[in-house]
Amino acid sequence: MAHTSFTQFSLLYLLPLATALMSFWGVPGLAQTKIYAPIPITPGKQVTDKLTNKDIPTGLSGFARDYVINLTEGDQLAIDLSSENFDTIVTLLAADGSTVAENDDGPDGTTNSLLFVRIAKTGTYYIRVRAFGELAAGNYKLKITLLKPVESR
Repeated sequence: MAHTSFTQFSLLYLLPLATALMSFWGVPGLAQTKIYAPIPITPGKQVTDKLTNKDIPTGLSGFARDYVINLTEGDQLAIDLSSENFDTIVTLLAADGSTVAENDDGPDGTTNSLLFVRIAKTGTYYIRVRAFGELAAGNYKLKITLLKPVESR
């Protein structure tokens, strides 16, 4: 093999090595989609889930879990988040990551969250579930309800 060409060398050694390294480290574009994968959510159905230390670190000494939903301009919705394990905060984020609306404690005097919002622009939105300022985790319930506008007579 003293006279092996570079092409033969590449096919025999470099290509398998590159393939092995990409599968070990992952292709950068693919790695990004594996790290952030918000959970699709449907209005009208209650989700029972669990916030853990394997969720998204918030940088505020806690963790968050995101859900994705497509909404239409003019949609009015209620986002109801409750937990017996931690003080909840629910945030509605636009596709660019900006905060559309947020609620800490609902009107019932508990530490559960209830957020009412009207959508100004059709698009993809993210609903973020997190605990208020603590390293809390545990079970929670999340429900998104599309509200019907009251028709005037």
